[in-house]
Formats: sequence, structure tokens, C-alpha cells
Amino acid sequence: MKSATSEEAAVPSSGEEGTAPPRAVEESADDERRRARRSRRYRLDVRWSPYAFVMPFFVFFLAFGLFPLLYTGWASLHRVELTAPTDMEWVGLRNFSRLLEDEFFWNALKNTVTIGLISTVPQLLIALGIAHLLNYRLRGSMFFRVAALTPYATSVAAATLVFVLLFGRDYGMINWALGLVGFDHVDWQNGEWTSQLAVSTIVIWRWTGYNALIYLAAMQAIPNDLYESAALDGASRWQQFRHVTIPSLRPTILFTCVVSTIGATQLFGEPLLFNGSAGATGGADHQFQTLGLYLYEQGWVNLHLGRASAIAWAMFLILLVIGAVNWLLARRLSKSA
Repeated sequence: MKSATSEEAAVPSSGEEGTAPPRAVEESADDERRRARRSRRYRLDVRWSPYAFVMPFFVFFLAFGLFPLLYTGWASLHRVELTAPTDMEWVGLRNFSRLLEDEFFWNALKNTVTIGLISTVPQLLIALGIAHLLNYRLRGSMFFRVAALTPYATSVAAATLVFVLLFGRDYGMINWALGLVGFDHVDWQNGEWTSQLAVSTIVIWRWTGYNALIYLAAMQAIPNDLYESAALDGASRWQQFRHVTIPSLRPTILFTCVVSTIGATQLFGEPLLFNGSAGATGGADHQFQTLGLYLYEQGWVNLHLGRASAIAWAMFLILLVIGAVNWLLARRLSKSA
């Protein structure tokens, strides 16, 4: 009996070391396969997830950016009407050569430059002053920052309609205020310079706060050591602003100048709604018709899609020139710095 017991004890059981049971072997193989699948998914995730995250941008850019750009470029080389966009007649560069002879195109370009200058220069100067004030510790500074950004959040239509009432000839508040100091009423909508000044005022009101916050963010990135050193040298606040703040803000000022110039080139909503009865003509004498309005008039009023496409590409080329000037100026500033 004792020998039999010892023989039985010498035989390894299924739970001891030795031959593993079939179920344990299957479970270990399944674990290895699961780990392999997880490792494969992890490698795929690391490799392709960044592309998946940026894919929506490229899809929308191709659909709403690159395709319209290429299509308008192709349409600008044809005579095509909006009523029959598939019927195209090849005319080559005829649409562009007609722009060089078109007095309305040059008038729209002149108005765009004029309104751009009248709106951009005061806008950026006022924004710089507001940012300088907000850069100091003020009570309720957060309230003033939000208030400065409120015009930018206001819709173009609402802002323009309010300014139309303010610049009204007979019952406008601006003419009422001018009458109090002895000036006659001004026909803001029908005069050339007055209408351009009124449209520029809308642009200034909407975008000054936005640029002020950009300047404020750049000012807060200037090291305080520079101001402390200037104060030790006896520099006043105005001297610190001239010799410390302005040189440090040169790249930001250049950026806002370029962005404001691009926005002025594409100006559309404000002049369109400023005189609703005139529509896309920009006044009875086209006195405040911009390139955006002229493009709209040719494409959606006169239905000349080919000519409108040529105007769009002319605006695109102008923006390319602005971008090239920006690059040259930025390069020169970086070298001087």
C-alpha cells in the first residue's frame, strides 16, 4: 500500500508543473493574440490618427477653398453667364484686358484704396492707444476688454443699419449734433467723400477693439525688465511707449496692417447695406462702390460670371502682392532686429 501511494504521488497532476492543461494553453494563446491585436491597433493609431484629425480641414479646404479658386480661374478665361454656367465660350485673357479698359473697375479700385486708408490708419492708431491704456492696472479691466470686443461680435447687418440711422440726412443724430454747433446738414450717402467716410466709420467701430486686444496680448509679452530699465534711466511713460513698446510691437503692427489691408480689399457688407436702395452700385454715382461690390454687381446682377471671375482673380493677385510686401517687410524687420 505504501509503494502504491508513492507511485501515485510521483505522477504529476494536471495542476502542477509539467504538462499544462489544454484550457490553459488556449487561454495563453488567446491572450497573446489579443496583445498582438492591441499592439497592431496602437501602431496604426499612432501612425494614422494625426492624419485623421487634420483630414476634416483639408476636406473642407478642397471643397470650399481650392475648388472655387480653380473653377473661377477657369471661368475667368471664358464668356459664361450665370443663367447657363455650363455653356462656356473660350475668350482667353479677354476678361482681364477688359478690366484694364473698364472705368468702373478702376473707380472701384480707387474707392477700395481710399476707404481702406481712411478706415485702417485711424483704426490701428486708436487700437494702439486703447491697448496701451488697458495694459495698465485698471479697475474693471476685464469689463473694458470684453466691451472692446463687443463691436467685433456684432453682425455686419445690425451695425450698418444702426449707422445708417446715425448718418441719416434729415433725422440722423450726426447731423443733429452738427446742427448744434452751427453746421448745415450733410448728405452722407450721396457725397463722395462723406459716403466713404461714413462707411469707414462703420469699419473702424467694428474692428478697433479686435486689433486693440491683439496689441494688448503683444504688450503683455514684453518683458517688464525693459520698462524698469527705462524708468531707471528717467524715461517718462510716453518715452517708454515710444522707445520700448512701439519697437517691441513692430511684428504685431505689421501683422495687423496686412490683415486690415486684406479686409479692406474684400470689403462688401458695409457698403452694400449702407445705401440699400442703391444695391451693388455703391451709390448713384458709384461713389463708394468697392471691388467686392463690383464683383457682386457683375456676377449676380448683370449675370456675367466670367467677368466676375476675372475680378475675383484680380483681387487675389492684389492680395498676393500685399503678401509679398508683408514678407519683404518682415524679413527686413528681422534683419534689423
